[in-house]
Amino acid sequence: MTTRSAVSPPSWTPEPFRPRFPWLTGDLQTVRDTLRRDPPDPGPFARLWLELGDGDALAAAWHAGRGRETVVLVHGLTGCEDGVHIRRSAAFWRARGHGVVRLNLRGSRPSLPRSRRPYHAGAGADIVAALRALPEAVRAPGLVLIGVSLGGTQVLDALAREGETPSLPIVAAATICAPVLLAPVSARMMAPRNALYHAWILRRMKAEARALGAHVPPALLAGALAARTVRDFDERYVAPLAGFAGAEDYYTRCSLPPRLPRITVPTLCLTAEDDPWIPADTYRAIDWDVNPQVRPLVASGGGHVGFHDRGRDGSWADRAICAFLSHHLDAERTAA
Repeated sequence: MTTRSAVSPPSWTPEPFRPRFPWLTGDLQTVRDTLRRDPPDPGPFARLWLELGDGDALAAAWHAGRGRETVVLVHGLTGCEDGVHIRRSAAFWRARGHGVVRLNLRGSRPSLPRSRRPYHAGAGADIVAALRALPEAVRAPGLVLIGVSLGGTQVLDALAREGETPSLPIVAAATICAPVLLAPVSARMMAPRNALYHAWILRRMKAEARALGAHVPPALLAGALAARTVRDFDERYVAPLAGFAGAEDYYTRCSLPPRLPRITVPTLCLTAEDDPWIPADTYRAIDWDVNPQVRPLVASGGGHVGFHDRGRDGSWADRAICAFLSHHLDAERTAA
């Protein structure tokens, strides 16, 4: 199988994606880590609590490195630091000498004791605040942000916010299967062919809302628990809690296009042609040429945050991001 960019070919060449048997379809790639929970151990870590400035704090797992850039991994919707793909990526980057921060979003299970409201796609300010709260020794080597699924959308929002008033040593970033246009992704999740996925993710979203219960207005919590679809959940719970007029307003204002011109660091937005959750056409609908710092890459396979290939070193996505990072950092060092 081949790999292709959504627009022009990248200036570096990732290895072709070749799925590993038996994970040969997008759906099998997607569910592999649920069916076979075999996360590698990324090693010992220190627990950090990163203050957000409003009384809440994010929990993070910090793995010390060997002087290379610190990689900050941000999980996706209803995930946390213990996701199989997060642990796999942490082990991959640590093996290359990088320190790793596994960051837990506001309201996720590890951050729950210090959370009074949930995360959402446009809450990049939380990531910026958390990065500013990192110990200087963690930030000093430079930061590489990698966001997974909805965590990737939040990373892109953080990059846009930071691009306006830079204050952090972010050297590069990447997203894996991030929703870049939220409305089509919501519609795709509710499609009949995704009924099992939809029921699974909605159940987990409701569990997160229930866990925050005492901090949420009763009417909004009741709306969340009564929601029949992810759009209904966003309409009745996520949007009003975050100050949006409704789901459509939330989707429009938190999608990538308004943020894209403000990102100032090399950023790779990687997805898969056969992702059952994120339509690849949403990546082709973006005018990426408005910002040459941000490059899309649509792999011919990989499912949703799968990318289980024949290589045994991390996932294909890990290695593609590593190649992207090496290309840009080597170019900067040469220029310096």
